[in-house]
Amino acid sequence: MERKLFCDILNSEMTLATGCTEPAAIALCAAYAREHLKGQVADLQVLASVNIIKNAMAAGIPGTSHTGIDYAAALGAVGGRTERQLQVIDQASDEERKKAVELVQSGHVKMGKKETTEKLYVEVEVNSADGHQAKAIIASAHTNLIYAEEDGKAVIDYPMGTRISGISTDIIDKTLSLASIYEFANTLDREIDDLHMIELAIQVNQRIAQEGAEKRFNLHVGQNIGAMKKNGYLSNDMVSAAMERTACGIDARMGGANVPVVTNSGSGNQGITATIPVVTAAEFLGADKDKTFRAVTLSHLVAIYIHCHFGLLSALCGATVAGAGAACGLVYLMGGTLEQIGYAINNMMGTVTGMLCDGAKADCAMKVATCVNTAFLSASMAIDDISVQPNEGIVDDSPDKTVKNFVRLGNDGSSTMDNIVLDIMLTKT
Repeated sequence: MERKLFCDILNSEMTLATGCTEPAAIALCAAYAREHLKGQVADLQVLASVNIIKNAMAAGIPGTSHTGIDYAAALGAVGGRTERQLQVIDQASDEERKKAVELVQSGHVKMGKKETTEKLYVEVEVNSADGHQAKAIIASAHTNLIYAEEDGKAVIDYPMGTRISGISTDIIDKTLSLASIYEFANTLDREIDDLHMIELAIQVNQRIAQEGAEKRFNLHVGQNIGAMKKNGYLSNDMVSAAMERTACGIDARMGGANVPVVTNSGSGNQGITATIPVVTAAEFLGADKDKTFRAVTLSHLVAIYIHCHFGLLSALCGATVAGAGAACGLVYLMGGTLEQIGYAINNMMGTVTGMLCDGAKADCAMKVATCVNTAFLSASMAIDDISVQPNEGIVDDSPDKTVKNFVRLGNDGSSTMDNIVLDIMLTKT
């Protein structure tokens, strides 16, 4: 086993981000465009794929009270720091935030849909008052800059589909399986292997969960779960604690808290979901730090394994993927076998597969809480050797085949569903 490659995959597919990653990608693209503009930004236009628009429309912009694509693009163009990547606007000054708001409210930010088969596509064109122009395009991954131009002349130009950095999908596909992930979780060496993103995920994602517990954001789903426990509607147990803490983290992130998270496969919500339930369960079960670390590692790798085939964006809710990872991490934490981890996959896919992604927004915390609850049920059943059977729905005779069926449903069904969802979102009265 090439343990270094597993570490490289984790360190490639997990990264720091502040706020929702789709608005962050828009802000980053705008910041890249500004870097190639002669003069100050006077107006800008954003073109984006359906999935980007859907996920960026209602997400909070860190450090502001605003939501949406226009404010993300304006703040990226005015105050973005490209070297900070998906934390691109977390150091914007008050003056820069004010200028961004003025750009939007004066009508100098335009938005539109890009007709493209690429699910993750952002194009930002900026113009100065004295006639200069620049453009940048991010595609395939949230930080993947494939094109830039200055006054109509290309200065960066890669073919669509090119991954400029990171581990390719093909390599991830060839490396990861449930069996190889389980073996890595058992054999990793924390002293030798570079697993700093797992360490960071455990620390950072607990911090944003605490932020959501201490402050009220949007629907404050996590705090509502806490209130239900206090009022006797829920017991104060491991499952409800994990639901509460995880939802608090999502509340804060979707509410625009200027607090970073560690993502999984381009999603902060999924990074939180793959981490917090496992860490919470470890506390309740009295697991030591080493066992906890291995369980969180397995959780994130399973989520990456599914996403490798599934893609970064889809019409199906990604919390189901991270929830499946968490379920597997829970089984590992409880001393389960590889076969029982497979049962957890089948149980999750047989239950929450149909959950729709209708954009990144406040109620993502409710969807995540649902997936966390199901993850614990799936894990508990798996430990008792109970699995959804292969004659039921999309579940197949092996968890790997079940994942392929789930991926097919998400990939082949996404285009039509995404367009319907976006049409509803844009035409509501």
